[in-house]
Amino acid sequence: MENVIPAGLHVAIIMDGNGRWALSRGRARMAGHEAGAAAVRRTVEAAPDLGIGILTLFAFSSDNWKRPPEEVGSLMRLLRRFLAREAARCAERGVRIAVMGRRDRLPAGVVRAIEAAEAATAGAGRFLLRLAVDYSARDAILAAARRVNGHGADLSREAFARLLGEAHGRAGADPLPDVDLLVRTGGEQRLSDFLLWECAYAELVFTGRMWPDFGAGDLAAAVAEFHARERRFGTVGTARMADPVALAG
Repeated sequence: MENVIPAGLHVAIIMDGNGRWALSRGRARMAGHEAGAAAVRRTVEAAPDLGIGILTLFAFSSDNWKRPPEEVGSLMRLLRRFLAREAARCAERGVRIAVMGRRDRLPAGVVRAIEAAEAATAGAGRFLLRLAVDYSARDAILAAARRVNGHGADLSREAFARLLGEAHGRAGADPLPDVDLLVRTGGEQRLSDFLLWECAYAELVFTGRMWPDFGAGDLAAAVAEFHARERRFGTVGTARMADPVALAG
């Protein structure tokens, strides 16, 4: 069951705005991160009914190590508690937890919590929840490039995607589908080194909603916007093909 890839959309979310949400309420930044953990639960519960099979959340960037040590330590403790608390719930709901990114710089307690959550949910095949922790897309691409030896000029996009999966810790597994929809909360409009290869043709939705306020309705609205768009993948598209004037333009 470990390598089963659930059917449905692959949605990625940059969960931004926790600190600003808290500060705007006169509270410490960590209050925002704690409220953000509740938003993760709401989003995971809502996702399957919206046709989502894979949800990848940007939990901790490799660049986040630059934050104050007190905040980093609090984030690591929050992550450990979240994994310990949610693993059983996810297993019951058919949600498999997988963590991508480096583990050699994480506290030992966090690594143990990751391994325990992945083991507890390994048999779940309804939905895949991926958490990107100590993750950098550029570093992952470099790691995959270093594995290219032996492939030479015959290296295909599909083969490189498999190498990229190995760089993410999915050795021997089939590559996951590319991201269909990327959502960023908090009002910023950038990818911030998140899934750069996998988002090559993703539809992007940016919302001013701070992550702690994000809910099932916001996710449904983003998915509805995704379905309203025409995905052409470099082709002309059906609407333009039917319109000679548009083609001439």
